[in-house]
Amino acid sequence: MTTTTDRPAAWQQWQDSWDRQQEWYMPDREERFRVMLDLVEALAGPAPAVLDLACGTGTITDRLLRRIPGARSTGVDLDPALLAIATGTFATDDRVEFVTADLTDPDWTRALPRRTYDAVLTATALHWLDTEPLRALYHRLSGVLREGGVFLNADHMADASAPRINAAARAHTEARMARERAEGAQDWAAWWSAVADDPVLAEPARRRFGLLGDPRTPAPDGGTARRARPTTVEWHTATLREAGFAEARAVWCSPSDALVAAVR
Repeated sequence: MTTTTDRPAAWQQWQDSWDRQQEWYMPDREERFRVMLDLVEALAGPAPAVLDLACGTGTITDRLLRRIPGARSTGVDLDPALLAIATGTFATDDRVEFVTADLTDPDWTRALPRRTYDAVLTATALHWLDTEPLRALYHRLSGVLREGGVFLNADHMADASAPRINAAARAHTEARMARERAEGAQDWAAWWSAVADDPVLAEPARRRFGLLGDPRTPAPDGGTARRARPTTVEWHTATLREAGFAEARAVWCSPSDALVAAVR
């Protein structure tokens, strides 16, 4: 990434490059955001207080405020580099604030500026949590949302009941990704290499690598070793009901991902 002394423009460049990198993995990414925000409008009204959970660069907050200008957003994340991009992007927007917190810490909600929110939104983030930490997080979220508030989680959620469909969809996706990679698409490791090379982001990136690992370096097992992590819509909806949500269901899906909505 070419750096510039015009920081607002540079932050926008980082946002754009993040979006392109994520879209290489998920070409239907904007569609899930559209459905997510449809439900925020339907269930939380025209001026919701929103918690952008594991907010990263502020992707959801950006789309939320363009769609619902009366919204206010609290972004929470642990990643110093992604938070640096997020805080730089929204530095002059008083509708937005950011909190550094570890979602596996039992006391992370104490760092929030509000006791309750109208909506909690997250995308492609919670699959990093193992089953029990995610179960505990869902229980804490039921206490963060007001009565009638909505939780929306768009993430990798598989349906193992149709293996031939899954295999065909996976092969089709892999072929598309290979074509686009040959044309210069940037993957996860390449994006983080660019972050580490940026003079402004190099120090936050160094701290990120120390906290969460270095994405530029492939895992020794190729990334195939996974601990006990939930993968199905059924697990998410059942666990949300157990956590105190009155209703939970899938409201959008692709061959590999789903968007689950739960109402407190």
